[in-house]
Amino acid sequence: MPRASWLLACSPCAGLASLAALTTGLLVLGYASSSFLRDAAYGYDDPYSPDAADAASTAPPATVPRRGAGYPPVLAYYISGGHGDSVRMTRLLKAVYHPRNRYLLHLDAGAGAYERARLAGYVRSEQPFLEYGNVHVVGKGSPVDGRGASAVAAVLRGASVLMRIGADWDWLVTLAASDYPLVSQDDLLYAFSTVPRDLNFIDHRMDSETAPMVVLDQNLLQNTNAEISFSSGHRPKPDAFELFKGSPWTILSRAFVKHCVVAPDNLPRTLLMYFSNALNPMEFYFQTVMANSAHFKNSAVNHTFRIAVPDAAPPHRSRYDAVVSSGAAFAGRFGDDGDEALLQRIDEELLRRPLDGVTPGQWCAGSDEQAAGEECSVGGDIDVVRQGEAGQRLASLMAGLVGAGP
Repeated sequence: MPRASWLLACSPCAGLASLAALTTGLLVLGYASSSFLRDAAYGYDDPYSPDAADAASTAPPATVPRRGAGYPPVLAYYISGGHGDSVRMTRLLKAVYHPRNRYLLHLDAGAGAYERARLAGYVRSEQPFLEYGNVHVVGKGSPVDGRGASAVAAVLRGASVLMRIGADWDWLVTLAASDYPLVSQDDLLYAFSTVPRDLNFIDHRMDSETAPMVVLDQNLLQNTNAEISFSSGHRPKPDAFELFKGSPWTILSRAFVKHCVVAPDNLPRTLLMYFSNALNPMEFYFQTVMANSAHFKNSAVNHTFRIAVPDAAPPHRSRYDAVVSSGAAFAGRFGDDGDEALLQRIDEELLRRPLDGVTPGQWCAGSDEQAAGEECSVGGDIDVVRQGEAGQRLASLMAGLVGAGP
């Protein structure tokens, strides 16, 4: 098939399909790139947000961690959620918090103004967040459907904001409000300090069978969350690039993220337009960009260090044992209330996180004498991490994966 024909074959009405796909693709490009090209693209309306007009007078400057050989990496977390997720998002933030990292919290347009204000108010009320100035809240949520192109655009916009907030991070970690860590940040940072910082941890495989279903993501056209519209057509497979598929949850290097946002070559934008009318593009976009990029395709490690929480306990094992024995760094799809006992056990036994406090680490003042369950006090060394058995196991897993190659 000629390179230009994949748009024309999406629908029996070839011309209309071409126009619709092109229009939607341009909407995605504008939606995704606006936050990098404009000063206030997110429309931040909260004074703690990084683009607020009076941010300099209300939010403290972020503490700059030391970087380079001998120092741990810096992670940028993009944490997303929707209506009813503000409480879960604050709990997740406390569980993954470390002063070295950067955090951007995005409640989409399905969340109400009260939820957004509650989340921002919590960020302003916690001493570590105020002391280190590394947590930011999106003041105006974008409409998002996880099955459509708006999900990809939201991640790209979040990534571009994180790049503008600071140039000191090494990897982008995307989490949902329903996710939770299985290791402390000290252990995670230690493990990542043992591998090259240009690697990308992304589940990927060549997809020669799937013909993506054609959809219209109404969230690119609305101010509030909307359902995607399905078509009876399927998008033919292109011959200009190979399609790759995998988990939508990734850990991407800063260099690759920047390539996706502002690359001088046209591949990321071409693929963004191709997937603008496809179902579940979060399972395809980053995988396909990476696999078709000569510069980045050899940097991919086929693992995301994530496990889905089982709905029921496996035979002769508890759900907790199944999650912990996986060796993953994160678990996903925890329920609202039904998984509270499991989350509490993770807090107590894996993270040593006190009730309503942040996960402790070497950065806590007096950390050597700190007992389990004690609140963490600021003032320790943020450039040193203390690894435990979990960090050593994760580092060993990474070493095996990196040694095995892409």
